[in-house]
Amino acid sequence: MDSILQIENLTKSFGDRILFANLSFGVSEGEKIGIIAKNGSGKSTLMSVLTGHEQYDSGKITFRNDLRIGYLEQVPVFNPESSVIDACLDNNDEVSAILKEYERAAMAGTDISNHIRKMDAANAWDYEDRFKQILSQLGIDDVNQPMGELSGGQQKRVAIARVLISNPDLLFLDEPTNHLDIATVEWLENYLSRSRITLLMVTHDRYFLDNVCNKIMEIDIDGVYPYKGNYDYYLEKRAERLEQQQSEVAKANNLLRKELDWMRRQPQARAGKAKYRIDAFYELKKKASNVRREENVKLNVQSGYIGNKIFEAHEVSKRYGDKVILDDFEYIFARFDKVGIVGENGVGKSTFVKMLQGMVKPDSGHFDVGDTVKFGYYGQEGIEFNNEMKVIDVAREIAEVVYFDEKNHYTAAQFLNLFLFSPADQQKYVYKLSGGEKRRLYLATVLMRKPNFLILDEPTNDLDIVTLEVLEDYIEKFKGCVIIISHDRFFMDRCINHLFVFEGNGVVKDFPGNYSEYREWRKEMEREKAQVQKASEQPKSKPTRERNNNRLTFKERKELEQLTAEIDALTEEKKHLEAVFSGEEQTEDFDAASKRYNEVKDILDEKEMRWLELSEKE
Repeated sequence: MDSILQIENLTKSFGDRILFANLSFGVSEGEKIGIIAKNGSGKSTLMSVLTGHEQYDSGKITFRNDLRIGYLEQVPVFNPESSVIDACLDNNDEVSAILKEYERAAMAGTDISNHIRKMDAANAWDYEDRFKQILSQLGIDDVNQPMGELSGGQQKRVAIARVLISNPDLLFLDEPTNHLDIATVEWLENYLSRSRITLLMVTHDRYFLDNVCNKIMEIDIDGVYPYKGNYDYYLEKRAERLEQQQSEVAKANNLLRKELDWMRRQPQARAGKAKYRIDAFYELKKKASNVRREENVKLNVQSGYIGNKIFEAHEVSKRYGDKVILDDFEYIFARFDKVGIVGENGVGKSTFVKMLQGMVKPDSGHFDVGDTVKFGYYGQEGIEFNNEMKVIDVAREIAEVVYFDEKNHYTAAQFLNLFLFSPADQQKYVYKLSGGEKRRLYLATVLMRKPNFLILDEPTNDLDIVTLEVLEDYIEKFKGCVIIISHDRFFMDRCINHLFVFEGNGVVKDFPGNYSEYREWRKEMEREKAQVQKASEQPKSKPTRERNNNRLTFKERKELEQLTAEIDALTEEKKHLEAVFSGEEQTEDFDAASKRYNEVKDILDEKEMRWLELSEKE
């Protein structure tokens, strides 16, 4: 494969903090690469540097000539007064400008003959087809709507449309699934996996990584580790690599003990020894000390006690104008329930959990919440920390000491340490934290309050995969109730036992299973619906053989074969019994033989009728 991007010894720092140093790797045409690294290691900064939006300290970045580059930022920024069509076609090239003028004229109903000639001259019709197809598939209907009126999820869809319409050769994606509903995530996943475009992406969505990427690059403190395969392959090979590293360290330690004995001898005893052995000793000592410390968030904190009564929803209704969120919603929440909420953006998922906590009032009906319930709310909009406060002071404002029981209690500093905030990190000011580190701090402040009912609204945005995996383990063992709103299908599959599916217009379906099971059920329903529709569309003037019912199914064919064998055996038994009655053969129990003869006749008649029915079908 041809190389289209080469990075050599790339280094970037902020003040005294080095994000990455001497980073070197290449990107070949057709590769779909997922970058994995911990929060705070500079993934988003790397994307900004590679796309020219940010400077770097040293190193070299080389792109192939005439390469069209697209970049989807984690949080796209638009002029709020710009229309959707202006935002989608702001690539500052001639074809985009011509298409924009043509679309405006067509929508205004003015004479478009001159615009058609320009479209012909610029060969812009394929571009227009792609423009309309992508907007339609992303559910963007009103291209004249100002960007300032759109939600975060809608703006993200416009940003995706803009970058895909430009048809880049190399596409950079920074957390492309954030703020998208699951339907849009699945569409984008399908589009990218089938496309021949070259990708370099940062994402925490493990299903997305698994289904789109053919190469994973792990950026670690030791360097870059490439894995040619999807996310599942990466996990397998990474485990093998770490095991091999530990084995090498163990061998080095064994050898080091022998060399250390040699180094400790009298100076005159080693004065005549070769210098290379002394140098080798220090190299070996460095290798032996390379013990890998897998730093993970340790969420071994506990929930508070929760009683049997959780909450009951009685005829809860809510609407905003013509938009219905809930319509006479009824539900009794069970102890230790773990519920996932899915639905398109804008159907009211976040409004529902805010109503449950009393943050938004229903129009009618009410929630009856148990006395022991203590909510812990992690919202997708995050929390406004005081940027001038230190991390440790943010925690101490909540509690100096967090008590769970007599055996389990933590100081604020100890609690932050569970969330990978080292003593040095705890002295940092909030404004110095990365987006992912701020989300991790937010999660810590939620759990410090010892909730027994967790409500997590898009918890996976901006958290690294390591933190997500530990959060999943924590929720699995959590002795309380959980409601999760998330577009992360992997996270939902691991954490919930049934779903509220918000279908719009106030309809909420309670599905008993995780998201993948719901997805399979929905596909099956769609297949059955398509079959019924296809059957109803068949011409009714030809009643003969609609579906050739005269043709045996596999199961019927096996039944026919079995009937043939059974009929042969019964016929032989009947002949034997008839020989007994004629005196040709003897029996000790004539009455039993007579009774059996009548049974055989009846069974034989029944099986022969079935055999005739099946043979006629054949």
